[in-house]
Amino acid sequence: MSKTILLSAASLTACMVAAGLSLGATTASAQTTTQTTAQPVTELDALIVTATKRNESVRDVAIPISAVSGEDLRKSNANSLADYITRLPGVTFNDYQPGVSEVVVRGIAATTYHEQGQTTTGYYLNEVVVVEPGFPIGIPDIDTFDLDRVEVLRGPQGTLFGSSTLGGLVNYVAKTANVSRYEAEAEGLIGTTKNAGQANYAAKAMVNIPIVADKLGVRLLGLQRFDAGYLDNTGAKVDGSNDFRTRGLRGSAVLQAAEGTKFTLLSTYQDTLLDDQTYLSHDYVRETARVEPQKTAFWLNSLRLDQDVGFADLTVIGSTDHKTNTTVYSYPYAYVTGVTTGANSAYSRGGAKANLDTFEVRLASKADDRLKWLIGASYMHAEKNSADRIFQAGAAAYIDAHPASFGGYKGSVLAPGDAIYGYISDTLNKDFGIFGEVSYKITPQWELTLGGRYYDTKNTATITNAAGSLGAGTYSPTDSTFGTAQKEDGFTPKVTLAYRPVKGVMAYATYSRGFRVGGPNPNAAILAGVPKSYGSDTVDNYEAGLKTTLLENRLALDVSVFHMKWSDIQARLFTAAPYYYSYVTNAGGAKVDGVEFSGQLKISQHIRFSNNTTYQEAKLTTLLPDSFAVGGGYASGTTLPGSSKWSTANTLSFEFPEVKLQPTFEIAQRYLSKAPVAFGNPNTRGDFSIIDLRASIQPTDKVRVLGFVNNFTNEYGILNAPFTDQAAPAYSVTRPRTMGVRVDVSF
Repeated sequence: MSKTILLSAASLTACMVAAGLSLGATTASAQTTTQTTAQPVTELDALIVTATKRNESVRDVAIPISAVSGEDLRKSNANSLADYITRLPGVTFNDYQPGVSEVVVRGIAATTYHEQGQTTTGYYLNEVVVVEPGFPIGIPDIDTFDLDRVEVLRGPQGTLFGSSTLGGLVNYVAKTANVSRYEAEAEGLIGTTKNAGQANYAAKAMVNIPIVADKLGVRLLGLQRFDAGYLDNTGAKVDGSNDFRTRGLRGSAVLQAAEGTKFTLLSTYQDTLLDDQTYLSHDYVRETARVEPQKTAFWLNSLRLDQDVGFADLTVIGSTDHKTNTTVYSYPYAYVTGVTTGANSAYSRGGAKANLDTFEVRLASKADDRLKWLIGASYMHAEKNSADRIFQAGAAAYIDAHPASFGGYKGSVLAPGDAIYGYISDTLNKDFGIFGEVSYKITPQWELTLGGRYYDTKNTATITNAAGSLGAGTYSPTDSTFGTAQKEDGFTPKVTLAYRPVKGVMAYATYSRGFRVGGPNPNAAILAGVPKSYGSDTVDNYEAGLKTTLLENRLALDVSVFHMKWSDIQARLFTAAPYYYSYVTNAGGAKVDGVEFSGQLKISQHIRFSNNTTYQEAKLTTLLPDSFAVGGGYASGTTLPGSSKWSTANTLSFEFPEVKLQPTFEIAQRYLSKAPVAFGNPNTRGDFSIIDLRASIQPTDKVRVLGFVNNFTNEYGILNAPFTDQAAPAYSVTRPRTMGVRVDVSF
């Protein structure tokens, strides 16, 4: 029997032994516990979520959703997505480059690198979209400090949330100002990572001030986190080269202007600095001619009005988001001068910025025993500019010395400032939508929900490929510019039938659709056969699920079975050696069939156990053509990149609130089975198990001390390897064993 089956069977058996029942799910029913008072054995709390754009218990929402409370994030020492997102059912993480790593839900991805077009997963902060159409400038990985919760919706969410939600979405919910009481918290962390030469640290603080009691309050926080590098770049002669720093500021103001009228202002800034990329060649070694730094930043401002209008609740949200990204890559290719190592080898420098403005208005009916409805409209305006150049020292002089090989052109023409290649891309996306849902209880047990979104999208792009030369015979003495314009409208439907025979039991069946907008191919002007643009793609989801609580509300259990059909895939493909230019084309189709189990058991007053297990098969259903691939493409039945058949996560926790120092202990394990890293690539990722340990004490009512060991067995797990058939090394691995101490103080 394979290691995959053994581990998965062990997880299932553990649940069955502990509960006396079949297994169940996870943080979807995560509770918010209190560190200072004992909880009764019969109490298993459920979070309130906004998955349907109204406040509902996570146990009552007839969609597959996981919600991790801020308290649970703190107890597990989770700081970024990589610390908790992979523990949820149906979710994997393309953890490749910090700042642009992508969450993948239910295997809906055509790469384990970066989607060149819009992401297949949507990202939101307090219901405001934070990732623009097209290749994202950055994907905010919001630090978890002072978050109320993180919601992860599985399956297409095109009806209420619009484009980019093919597989699902992530919604960070940050705490906003409390107008009634003073609050203050601080957090400090110190730790070490195996192979790292420096210490890890974090410092975070928050203060909440009610300026006018019950009317006006402000909440401010600041943070900085440093994760020491654990890779040695032998080419650049730097040990621990991939140091990573995150810092951020967040502020909110809440004005309770009158009974039923509330204004909420939220401003969030976060930037990240990676000193060197995280891909490597072997063990914990990188070999590039120079370090490859990357910096991302975003500044999001939103203003929200919640207004009681009598017959309904009105919500109006406006936002603006400014994002930047700067990245350097080193290239081991001969290009113009033939130099592939050292300071005179080629490298690229790219800079990009985006401005994303959004507006949404909606009306939601009041609570009603039989009928509820929601209707709204949204608009997005996104402008993006990127400029990339490849440089090779001495290129201009080399061309001048070998004019016959370069058509007689001067180096100043084909390599101005030693820039041998470059392009500038300017894009504009506009997205308008009208959406709504209506739910009607046919009987007290049966509820039917119908929903849909009409969308109208437009995008334009101007691409300029600069004059330059990547080698003899591959030069252009003049700039080449082209433009694209696309327009599309359509409708995304949703139908859900829910059955609630008794309190605590709900079965549901649902159909939903998600979509992504199209975009331009920047390299089309210099590559024959590459389309100038690509169109939208869609996912249709058919699903049935069960949510129940048993054993006097001590066991929460979720099970869902789904079939997803992906049409007109936006496939990111690459040209042949030596340039490996990327482009996107709509080609082929795929299906994903799977089962998700998620459960949490309160074994006793002191002991809890949770388990998430997912089984899925994600495969092409038709040929995906690729003119640069052996055989001309990828056959029906090919597994989608990064789609592991099995994933499982288990957590066993012990809490003793009545004992002196109120100690807690936790053991967390997760396993991911192997999966291909790219179409046509023999390499795989996954097939690793990670174990984390945590223990805490509370010396005073205001102070808690947490000790942790992440990746206790120092597992060397492959996260990505999409380009290892190319000349450049390109795979990433799990972070080595990391241990430390964190102190939390509240006032």
